[in-house]
Amino acid sequence: MSDRPRSPRGQGEQLRVEVLEAVNRLLAEWGSDEKLTMRAVAKEVGVAAPSIYLHFSDKAELVWAALTDKYEQLADRMRLADEAVAGEDVRARLLAQVHAYCRFAMRNPGHYRLMYEIRQPAVDPERLGRHPSRLVARSFRSGIQRCLAAGYAVGLPPRQAAHTLWTGLHGMLSLQHSLSLEPDRDLVAGLAGGLVDVLVSAEPQHGAQPPDTAIEQMLARTITDDED
Repeated sequence: MSDRPRSPRGQGEQLRVEVLEAVNRLLAEWGSDEKLTMRAVAKEVGVAAPSIYLHFSDKAELVWAALTDKYEQLADRMRLADEAVAGEDVRARLLAQVHAYCRFAMRNPGHYRLMYEIRQPAVDPERLGRHPSRLVARSFRSGIQRCLAAGYAVGLPPRQAAHTLWTGLHGMLSLQHSLSLEPDRDLVAGLAGGLVDVLVSAEPQHGAQPPDTAIEQMLARTITDDED
């Protein structure tokens, strides 16, 4: 039995907040979702496990909800950076998003580790497209698609190019974190810009669209493009 008294009517939202805070604490402490269970979260909060199921159907939904605000913050920083250079060309806007991504990771290392460096629950591919990280992926994909529409040559189809850019940035930033390197903003900015240089031509070329690939088709089946 739980030592916590039953929440008064109307305080279910407060319990939800406490549950999500507990998930963040436990993930940060344990470094993965391996030991994270509904029962463990309930014990951390001081409620019975069935109380957790009133708000979340399973562990994946619970973890995703706990991390959603961080993905939203990152996507918002990227959007604001994009809008700040809206008068520039679309390639400059993509580069602004890339730099905003890097700044967020360097200024919020704790958040970034929870988002990308701690194992999360495995789900079916059909469900994976609903992961809150889709907000970030959508921003990169939109930036790549605008470059294509403006005539820039892109070395890969849009979904694959966006995913390659995203994973390249993450690898660079994760290496900084795992080796406890002092973040050199100029170095990170230069490496990030180099990734864009590899994927997107420096000037519009109005060449052929990149050919479709099996990876692009797989990403198209997985990625959710709705605005929810």
